[in-house]
Amino acid sequence: MNITQMLENNRELLRDVQGSIEKLDGRKRRFSAQIQIPYSSKQVWQVLTDYEAFPEVFPNLKNIRRLEHPTGNLRLEHTMLKRFMGLDFKACMVLDVEEIGSNEIREHLVEGDFKEFSSCWRLTPISTLLEHGGVNLAYELIVCPKNIYPVALVEYMLSQDVPTNLLAISQRVKALSSIKNSQTS
Repeated sequence: MNITQMLENNRELLRDVQGSIEKLDGRKRRFSAQIQIPYSSKQVWQVLTDYEAFPEVFPNLKNIRRLEHPTGNLRLEHTMLKRFMGLDFKACMVLDVEEIGSNEIREHLVEGDFKEFSSCWRLTPISTLLEHGGVNLAYELIVCPKNIYPVALVEYMLSQDVPTNLLAISQRVKALSSIKNSQTS
């Protein structure tokens, strides 16, 4: 079963994702969401930093590749494809990625199909979640679409994609943990 089928079968789990949309100046929007994941920070971090596996995790991310960065840092090219009302919407962008410790990832647009795109993934351990702990995964995205994209359409699509992506990470961590547990039994 691929991640898209898994997510379709688990739509009720999207209720576990808390999110909001905030209108900023003009066409700019802030999307915030979070989910509690009953696995360790290390397990979630491994999924978040396995960039080459992202197309297997995120339903609308079709391609990702590492690019050379002038200072040796991490630079990724993303190609996203979303089908909406019978039409395919494609967005490409190059992002500089900064890993801060083992609990935060920041992405900043270098070039692409948005005027502005910056995001932050943040992990916060939760000791009260189950007996083994867990993690709160928070995501914040600030985006400003170029004028050729209607803001309402981008807002609608991202309001669907952001919670789905957090759920996809949770499902991926769960799947990898199950595989690891079955191999050690």
